[in-house]
Amino acid sequence: MDAVADSADIEDSMAEREDDEIRARSFWSGTITFGLVSIPVELFPANRSQRVSLRMVSADGTPLTRRYFCPKDERELDWDEIVRGYEIEENRFVVVTDEELERLAPEKTRDIDLRRFVPAADLDPIHFERAYYLTPGGSSTKAYRLLAATMEKSGKAGIATFVMRGKEYLIAILAENGIMRAETLRFTDELRSSADVGLPEPMKPKAAAVKDIEKAIAAISDKDLDEDELSDRLSAQMMKLVAKKEKTGEGVVDAPEGEAGPSGGVIDLMEVLKRSLQGNAQAESSAVTKPSGAKRASRAKKTTAKKTTAKKTTAKKTTAKKTTAKKTTAKKTTDKKPAAKPVNKLSAKKSAGQKKSKNATPAKRGKTPWKSA
Repeated sequence: MDAVADSADIEDSMAEREDDEIRARSFWSGTITFGLVSIPVELFPANRSQRVSLRMVSADGTPLTRRYFCPKDERELDWDEIVRGYEIEENRFVVVTDEELERLAPEKTRDIDLRRFVPAADLDPIHFERAYYLTPGGSSTKAYRLLAATMEKSGKAGIATFVMRGKEYLIAILAENGIMRAETLRFTDELRSSADVGLPEPMKPKAAAVKDIEKAIAAISDKDLDEDELSDRLSAQMMKLVAKKEKTGEGVVDAPEGEAGPSGGVIDLMEVLKRSLQGNAQAESSAVTKPSGAKRASRAKKTTAKKTTAKKTTAKKTTAKKTTAKKTTAKKTTDKKPAAKPVNKLSAKKSAGQKKSKNATPAKRGKTPWKSA
């Protein structure tokens, strides 16, 4: 019973951690353009890696870093000593400078240049590399919905290019259930044919062998796909082990301060898409029905800001006057003291000299280099 309870507690803590890590934020935004059409969109990754990643750390929990070592000079290299090179043959390189790479880099733009539409059925999934969701950007979703509906109805897919992180990507834009999806495509020269792999020529099988295979397939066939069959069981078992050891404190080490890296978040994409469509629709409605209210609120904020600034200025002036008055009073009081307690001229001169030197020293100390600069 205790083992079952511990397992339930671990699963609950894992679920709570996942809820805390959910973050909805696009990492690229731009505009789909073709002809006179311009549709603002935001980009979200459609898949995420849930495989357990183990970092290399020392026994005391300090994360290890990668350094570049030169075997010829037998020393570590600084970043400014490293250049890039293309290996044209073994141990022979063509060096490419940063300036040359910058000249070759594509022009930075926020446009998804949609060049042509093709039948979606003609796209072989072997070309697909990575999937992204395209969500509506800006305050309007009408153009987005219209394009998605038209593409889905006609069975068309868009072929486009766009630049992200200094690299140009070739993508296919597909529409399904009112949502557009972008699939980055592999170039033709990146694909292998069956001849490249060395597969044998296909042969016609015997009828009896075909029937045996059909029976074997029917024995384990289901009407629908169960998505639980696609789960990563190894990663789930690993996370249960980590949660169990964290709870008991076994093998838990804390990295020294300043060594821990940032942790990533999990994005609930379906919720993001829903909020994006609903939120933008509400923004359209409020923008049409209440334009003057927003302006009045903006003016009110500005007026309040001015009043607050005026009050602060008046307060500063009053404080300055009070300070000046106190300094004047202090000087007058100091001038009266020598008359009340006369001393001989020699000691008075010495005392005055000592006072001047004492007053000079704090003035020098009071100067702060970063303030004077």
